[in-house]
Amino acid sequence: MAAPRNSLRGFLTHAKTALRSAISSNQKVTLVIGNESADLDSMTCQILYAYIRSMAPPKNAFTPLYIPVTNMPASGINMRPEFQAVFKYANIEPTHLITLDDLPALSDMQATLKPENTKWILVDHNALQGQLGKIYSSRVQGVIDHHDDEGKVPQETGAEPRIIEKSGSCTSLITNYIRPAWDMLSGSALTSGAAHAQGDSLADDDAVVKRWDASVAQLGLASILIDTSNLQDKNKTTEHDRKAVEYLEAKILSCPQLATTYDRSAFYSAIDAAKKDIGPLKLQDILQKDYKEWEQNDGQKLGISSVVAPLSFLQSKAGDEASSSSSSPSSRAFLDQLQAFAQERNLDLYSIMTTSTSSDGHFQRELLLWAFNEKAAAWAKAFEVNAQEELGLQDWEEDTDVASGEGDKQWRRVWWQRNVQHSRKRVAPLLKQANSS
Repeated sequence: MAAPRNSLRGFLTHAKTALRSAISSNQKVTLVIGNESADLDSMTCQILYAYIRSMAPPKNAFTPLYIPVTNMPASGINMRPEFQAVFKYANIEPTHLITLDDLPALSDMQATLKPENTKWILVDHNALQGQLGKIYSSRVQGVIDHHDDEGKVPQETGAEPRIIEKSGSCTSLITNYIRPAWDMLSGSALTSGAAHAQGDSLADDDAVVKRWDASVAQLGLASILIDTSNLQDKNKTTEHDRKAVEYLEAKILSCPQLATTYDRSAFYSAIDAAKKDIGPLKLQDILQKDYKEWEQNDGQKLGISSVVAPLSFLQSKAGDEASSSSSSPSSRAFLDQLQAFAQERNLDLYSIMTTSTSSDGHFQRELLLWAFNEKAAAWAKAFEVNAQEELGLQDWEEDTDVASGEGDKQWRRVWWQRNVQHSRKRVAPLLKQANSS
């Protein structure tokens, strides 16, 4: 039976309780999960898909309830100020998110969440990574994503979609896919008195449902506007994004409480400012905030951190965090922290991609690449040769101690990435491909 129409807050509360019950009683469960960077796009993708799908599941669904899982521990929410900014629009709180902490511990996972009792839908990625991938990759039976297809999801996914297409935001693809079901639900909720059935205090069912829809729409809209720079980034924005924004804004403008006050630019600016507010975070948290990793076929492990601040900011942060008794310059403190971050994750190759605005107002990117063994060094050098022209790599000379390093089988380089249209969605495939060169 489909879940009854409910507010987003009510749905997430129900889903968390249902997950706990399914684990304890060995029941089947359908999980919708974003990528391991657990960024804003992944978070909104999984919630939108699970929310609408649970209230309008296909006839032969594995389970009627779809549970959205944010691919990080609950503690990671504190590293994402943009989440906090979006939650107030969606009328939810951090405790409503279902995170990795709500799944069994890794040591018990196979026994208490048996693979055969699960079905996984991937959003904003198309290859289940890490320990989850090792246990449950064979149970992936659906995907909606905007990254390069890694060929890990079966071509035939039954009742679930297999959509891998270019778009600025994966939330756009989700929105456009669920649109028919969402419209049907909104209409049927009005005629059935669903708002009163859920105990909502407002007397007008029409206003209640429209308020529910507007809350969910704002959640999705935030991701699309952030990922496309308010639809102004010509290198990222696609027709998928424009159509999704038009649809979500119509939901918002249909809500009487929001119709006269909604302003797209102001909404985007509020979320964007929150996302860039990383000053209070420790350097290790900044590196982890938007981090992804991949294990290559030869066992080599690659990790990439995306940071919305220049390397100079990270160096200053490292210097400030260094012990007052330390006489090491900020460059040494910075490199020590990077090495510690990579070693903790057993990385062979680590990269940092930064975005910032130059003093004259231009968008800019930096790219740091550090190989920690001889095999990874050969891999990194192949990337430099293969990707230099496409990415527009130019020597970065802001700090010679950081800019390059060789010895003890290691290799490090930092570049300006002048072709700034290429984000991690392009750089990561280039890095992975270089390993086979």
